[in-house]
Amino acid sequence: MTVGISDCVVSADPQGVIATHALGSCIAVAIYDPVAGVSGLLHFMLPDSATDPERARTRPYMFADSGIPTFFRMSYELGAVKQRLKVALIGGAQVLGTNDVFQIGKRNHVAARKILWKAGVMVHHEDVGGEDPRTVHMDVSSGRVVISHGGRERELVPAQERKRNV
Repeated sequence: MTVGISDCVVSADPQGVIATHALGSCIAVAIYDPVAGVSGLLHFMLPDSATDPERARTRPYMFADSGIPTFFRMSYELGAVKQRLKVALIGGAQVLGTNDVFQIGKRNHVAARKILWKAGVMVHHEDVGGEDPRTVHMDVSSGRVVISHGGRERELVPAQERKRNV
């Protein structure tokens, strides 16, 4: 299943793989509930729907503030529970370089963190920033997230878990 820009997919299909491509300044929010076997991927483009309220009504996944809550509600409808969710944030690159005055990537990352924090949701994994776009593949049954970035592919694992596995 492919998630386009300003879209999301939530699935409980144990054979499913969810992917999103070309995450530049956009952010992918990946969620996984290991008990319910529910995974999801949201690819949002902008931090704040106040810039275009009409578009937010027709395309809520375009914005962090309208897309993230709607995305989480979809996962709850499939049996996910907020307290069990493993959450990852990927993307938020400065694709125009460090001189990008709009800094959409950074603003998207801050908006996502703020929304999740206010909702009492912990972020478990992050791969954000830099200047290169990313592609994300997520295995629905395991919640495993693989990121292709700068010509390399790697599994997203938090630093604490990497240290334990070394």
